[in-house]
Amino acid sequence: MTTVTAANATLEATPPPPRRRGFGEAFAMFRNAKSLVGLIILGVFALIAVIGPWIAPYDPNEIGLETRNSPPDAQHWLGTTHLGQDILSQILVGTRDVMFVGFGAGLLGTLVAVLVGVTSGYIRGAGSEILSALANVFLVIPGLPLIIIITSNFDDPNMLLIAVVLAITGWAWGARVLRSQTMSLRNRDFIQAARANGEPLWRIIAVEMLPNLMAVIASSFVGTVTAAILTQTTLAFVGITPITQWNWGTILFWAQSLNAFPDKWWWYLPAGLCIALVGMALALLNFGIDEYVNPRLRSAGKRARALRRRGFTQTDATVVASHDVFRRR
Repeated sequence: MTTVTAANATLEATPPPPRRRGFGEAFAMFRNAKSLVGLIILGVFALIAVIGPWIAPYDPNEIGLETRNSPPDAQHWLGTTHLGQDILSQILVGTRDVMFVGFGAGLLGTLVAVLVGVTSGYIRGAGSEILSALANVFLVIPGLPLIIIITSNFDDPNMLLIAVVLAITGWAWGARVLRSQTMSLRNRDFIQAARANGEPLWRIIAVEMLPNLMAVIASSFVGTVTAAILTQTTLAFVGITPITQWNWGTILFWAQSLNAFPDKWWWYLPAGLCIALVGMALALLNFGIDEYVNPRLRSAGKRARALRRRGFTQTDATVVASHDVFRRR
């Protein structure tokens, strides 16, 4: 306990962070280990989405009857399907659609959430109430049935349409959270000072408020991407989207339709692991953002890292961090 007391005394002189954050500090949420691991995994899949069709060893539709239902070997690293199609090539080519729909829906949904949520939280009166009611309406719209109805009206719905529909049905929750955070920020001293100085509305929102909302915006983006990827693979798995357009859900659809479970594990396991890895990466990002947003977790993490830089052991740093969290309860 003497070590804990000395360490706490060493850190007491550290000045508190300023209330107004710049964009550089706003992205500090991605500096912890969880967020970094999540970003690395997502970066690998994003790279595969870009170069996957070029590095695929075979055409994913190429039929090889002499190598049907072949387990992984030197020629086909992830085995083949009932028609001798290379599963590795299908996964590499199909990654592009999964990432496009996920990140496309995430970007569009987050943009709408920021526009509606921040605007309705900052302004007052009828305009704020109308935008809030609009978010409430979209919040209760069942997303999956609506997507099924829309895509069923097209013979060959493209991935952009699916991304737009997912964004339309997925922005409302983020808008509600951003509205509540903006309503809390609009009465802060630095916002009032900017308003008193005659700053234009766009500058107050873009320069004064958005850096303080970056963690919430990032969390909303991660949640929308997660929901979009899971929904898109689910639609492909049940055969709603075109089964001739390769993505991870399409691979699972054909594996399930042709009774690959459980013997032909090489047919369904790689695609399932890809979905699990992307989900884990997004979850790690969310955990890292939550650790940054939560003042108790953020303070404890900073103190632990500061202790390690001063030469304290991992055990001492953990004890001080836990002591700091419980002292604030």
